[in-house]
Amino acid sequence: MNAHLGNDAATALPLASRQDGEYPRPQMMRSAWADLDGTWSFRNTGDDPAWRNGFTDARDITVPFPPESVASGIDEPGFHPVVWYSRQITAADLAAAGHGAEAPRVLLHFGAVDHRARVWIDGQFMGGHEGGHTPFTLDVTEALGTGTSTGTGTGTGTGTGSTTPHTLVVRAEDDPHDLTQPRGKQDWHEQAHDIWYRRTTGIWQTVWLEAVPATAIRSLRWTNVDHETMRLTVRLTGEHPVGTRLRVEATWTEHDEHLATVETTVGATAHESELVVPIARQANGQAEQELQWTPDAPHLVDAVVTLLAPEGDPLDAVSSYFGIRTTRVGGGRFLLNDRSIDVRSVLNQGYWPDSHLTAPTRQALRREVELIKELGFNAARNHQKIEDPRFLYWADRLGLMVWGEAPGAYAFSPTAVQRLMREWMDAVERDASHPSIVTWVPANESWGVQHIATDPAQQAYARALADVTRALDATRPVISNDGWEHPDSDIVSVHDYEGDGDRLARTYADDEARTRLLAGLGPADRLVLVGGAVDRGQPVMLTEFGGVNHQPGAQRDDAWGYTTAADGDDWIARITALYDAVRASSFLAGSCWTQLTDTMQETNGLLNADRTPKEPIERIRRAVLGTPER
Repeated sequence: MNAHLGNDAATALPLASRQDGEYPRPQMMRSAWADLDGTWSFRNTGDDPAWRNGFTDARDITVPFPPESVASGIDEPGFHPVVWYSRQITAADLAAAGHGAEAPRVLLHFGAVDHRARVWIDGQFMGGHEGGHTPFTLDVTEALGTGTSTGTGTGTGTGTGSTTPHTLVVRAEDDPHDLTQPRGKQDWHEQAHDIWYRRTTGIWQTVWLEAVPATAIRSLRWTNVDHETMRLTVRLTGEHPVGTRLRVEATWTEHDEHLATVETTVGATAHESELVVPIARQANGQAEQELQWTPDAPHLVDAVVTLLAPEGDPLDAVSSYFGIRTTRVGGGRFLLNDRSIDVRSVLNQGYWPDSHLTAPTRQALRREVELIKELGFNAARNHQKIEDPRFLYWADRLGLMVWGEAPGAYAFSPTAVQRLMREWMDAVERDASHPSIVTWVPANESWGVQHIATDPAQQAYARALADVTRALDATRPVISNDGWEHPDSDIVSVHDYEGDGDRLARTYADDEARTRLLAGLGPADRLVLVGGAVDRGQPVMLTEFGGVNHQPGAQRDDAWGYTTAADGDDWIARITALYDAVRASSFLAGSCWTQLTDTMQETNGLLNADRTPKEPIERIRRAVLGTPER
């Protein structure tokens, strides 16, 4: 028997399109959640199975910061093959999560734990997860003594759980030498070298509790069918009676305009339903741009999704949002809403000096998006990282196109293939509803497929990654191997760190240069197309260039860049000259500057590692956009 929510359940939900950036799952919100970030107990020496019951003689760590970081309070950048965490789950945590008669089940969410996690409560094994960049959820109701129990009589009671705290324990395993693990820019050497950085071990995204009804909405997936139609895929948990319905209400909150209400009946045994949501005001095309999502006008539509019992009472309700926009390629250009747009992107490592892959604060994610836009960019390539969903929320809301990219492994083996394929599929599923994501990049610079130019197996793997991405999401372009050696890409992307603007201009001057580029060896002395791939007229983009070293402050002995500027004026002149070369090309459809910030020994950022600009932002912006200095 399911308890019903009050009829005002939908009105009590937060407004998803105008949230404050704290909620860990921004496109499916409930009114209550319990944040478990903060002080935990921590051990990184020894590995005793008895610790699953809890442990003493531990240090404090601040979750979700990795132990290698200063922000964690541990600040030990060496190897951590196994780490243990523990904290108490209290009655106050359950109350904050919204636990009660209407929401008797308790879910424990982990945003990301690198690389392999196992979880216990009071010594009872709850489950595990492999994949250091994707979320997982465990139903911990029974372990906390909070489940719904049915007695021998006619009534139904809901356990509220003991006021005694419960011990939550997490063991994370992250072999620093295992190159089959998708690791992105995390170094396998003890000291960071070349273009790789210190590792991020264990918990590095938010841990949180959520109470849900016995029959509940598990996940939402928004898909742009076309310029006037959205498709919503809803997954459910728990048993539901015949006649259960789903209702979606869509509203353009900016204009207080109701856009659509759609209902469908859920199949008696179905745990997944699809609803087509037509947006009638978009049908005639005369005013469709008023509501479309673009970087300059990032309109979002609020939605409330309600699960209804046969008699009409709400069983569950969540708030969400979506953006109406289409992405594709055509005529050698990248098309947003069927109009060509110059993709002006910056490479974003998403790495902070004191907190590593974890943002130092949640509001830092908003500031990152704001800075990228202030510098003159309309897009970001999140490099070798599955970024925090709250970053994507701010990209959705503030208007920043994002390229979603997989953290690569460095070995090619059946284990490496299985690991990356599984983790990448989970990442696409997590992020596919965000309108800001406009392109998928499952592989970069032949990492993990170093012999792709000649090895049919590696070519097949790269094509399979691209094809499974298209199978999961047919609405966005896919790049099979960013930078060079493309076996099957919708955009041909090239990495070129030529430091001389005139030489760069000649390489990308005109159609003749394009033909020459795609037919032979590229700037890195690697083939641009491999494995039988041919030029189909795809857009060509320069997706890494620049990388100019400039240190206006303290000088690092290990500072690194592709070229080096003499001073601030020389640095601005070099940026301008390289962008002038891109602007002069007759065929380049977009570009991506390396990079947004200095990152450890890489001192080629437009910003210092602390996010302060190396020169006034307006000077950098003029160089990027090609507007003259005053």
